Amino acid sequence: MAFLTTISSNENFFLHKCLGNGFSLPPKTSYSHHLNIICMKIQPSHVAKSSVSQPLHAQEVASKPLNFVFPDFHFDEYMKKEAKMVNKALDEAVPLQNPIKIHEAMRYSLLAGGKRVRPVLCLASCEIVGGEDSMATPMACAVEMIHTMTLIHDDLPCMDNDDLRRGKPTNHKVFGEETAILAGDALLSLAFEHVAAKTPTNVSPERVVRAISELGSAVGSQGLVAGQILDISSEGKQVSLEELEYIHVHKTSKLLEASVVCGAILGGGHVIEVERLRKYARCIGLLFQVVDDILDVTKSSEELGKTAGKDLESDKATYPKLLGLDKAKEFARELVAKAMEELSYFDASKAAPLYHLANYIAHRQN
Repeated sequence: MAFLTTISSNENFFLHKCLGNGFSLPPKTSYSHHLNIICMKIQPSHVAKSSVSQPLHAQEVASKPLNFVFPDFHFDEYMKKEAKMVNKALDEAVPLQNPIKIHEAMRYSLLAGGKRVRPVLCLASCEIVGGEDSMATPMACAVEMIHTMTLIHDDLPCMDNDDLRRGKPTNHKVFGEETAILAGDALLSLAFEHVAAKTPTNVSPERVVRAISELGSAVGSQGLVAGQILDISSEGKQVSLEELEYIHVHKTSKLLEASVVCGAILGGGHVIEVERLRKYARCIGLLFQVVDDILDVTKSSEELGKTAGKDLESDKATYPKLLGLDKAKEFARELVAKAMEELSYFDASKAAPLYHLANYIAHRQN
């Protein structure tokens, strides 16, 4: 399967700036196989003080065990600590103020719980390149605001027409369709305002602008919106595996990718580090959707906290539908392995959260 990736002129500028004029990427390149994205063969001497090790060819990686062992890392405790911090920051970012109704609706969905996977990915990616949580906390809140917006809008009668989300009535069922639409719009707008206004001054303005640009691209007509419109238009139609991958890379993976990449940018990551993490994120983003498809046909509504079987009811293309359940599970395992391959370039002690987050996404039950 061919996967098309594009390096923008802006991204090429940063590559040249960090790596010198001797390096360039073609504007468009087609790669075969799932997610074989931007295999940059760059000598480590081009990057000063980088934690990226000597690049390996795929065959070498396959034959070399990754040996991720984290005896002192407790994932559950880490997730609880980070999620608690994110929840506090979100509560402060969206106070209950006038107009009361719209802020009630925003807070209803934003503070309804959830796993906080995207903000934690953002914070962990900031840490893996040497940054501190505080440098990426506003961005972590922003990606959760945008994620919440997508859930509110996705549940509307004109989209998936869902009545249940995170075990509670959906936003439009509580506040009405008009308010739900406006609550989602307000969260989207606030996300960008929050990053611009609240990112600490020890992060350079250049990096803040890069991160905002990355986030905007992930959400817009070449990102999440592209995936959503193609997902809607594909209902009841025959969809190829390549088309399905395009839909889900954009609909689901792009925001997860932005969470990781923005965290790395704000944390001070070198271009090569950022691109390694981008490939890691592209894998776990698609993995998230594959697992979602599997859970939709193997779990009950009570177990999921949302209506099960909606994809089948809407006649949507899914990985179990196209590949069969066993092949879909096999593809999920391949995506985990490829994500881990990208983490092997980083200091193992700093990679623990991202390693465990990939495993968590692969084995989640709701």
